[in-house]
Amino acid sequence: MNLAAHYDAMRTTAMRQLASGAAELDPLLDAPHDTRRGLTLLARPPAAITAAIEAVLADFRRIEPAQYYYPGSDIHLTILSIISCYPGFALTAIDPAAYRASGRTLARASRPFGLRYAGLTASAGGIMVQGFPQGAGLQQLRDATRVLFQESGLPQSIDQRYRLQTAHSTIIRFRAPLADPAGLLALLKKYERHAFGSFEVTSLELVYNDWYQRAANTTLLEKYAL
Repeated sequence: MNLAAHYDAMRTTAMRQLASGAAELDPLLDAPHDTRRGLTLLARPPAAITAAIEAVLADFRRIEPAQYYYPGSDIHLTILSIISCYPGFALTAIDPAAYRASGRTLARASRPFGLRYAGLTASAGGIMVQGFPQGAGLQQLRDATRVLFQESGLPQSIDQRYRLQTAHSTIIRFRAPLADPAGLLALLKKYERHAFGSFEVTSLELVYNDWYQRAANTTLLEKYAL
């Protein structure tokens, strides 16, 4: 996949919809009894990268204060959703130790890989930082994860919603009608090629999480060094 072209196409499509103020609002962002939970293998950018992202988010907050902004603690790169979030899923439904052991197997066979965060893309429902893998490490890790869990016999739903191929990180979700569509689009344009920085992914986390990866609703099952 040509990621740059894919991100550009996403942004162009979203901007046409957002220009009219027709953002897709997430009705569950503030729902007090949202029980959707899942199991995810993810990586987290270092503090210097999240600080650079938060500086850009401050610009968006000034014109769209009612939207949902990911705090630095929640910004992440999904390697794969092992069990996609669904209502009522709990750790008691699975054997967490078996998943932790599978994660160790993956980590032993994997190596650190580079990632570059550059620019913003969008959908009708939110805004994302564009991630560009440096080398084949991320793809190899995802392929190995697919094979391991599909052959493990453990409950999983990898690729059932869609096959993850990008390396983006969601940073804004729309939960209220846009106050300033033109201003939002201007900021998207301003930051569409913004350099957030490059880093090496040296560890992974296996987490039990809600739909938004909120730290308050996240349980770390195990952290793995690559």
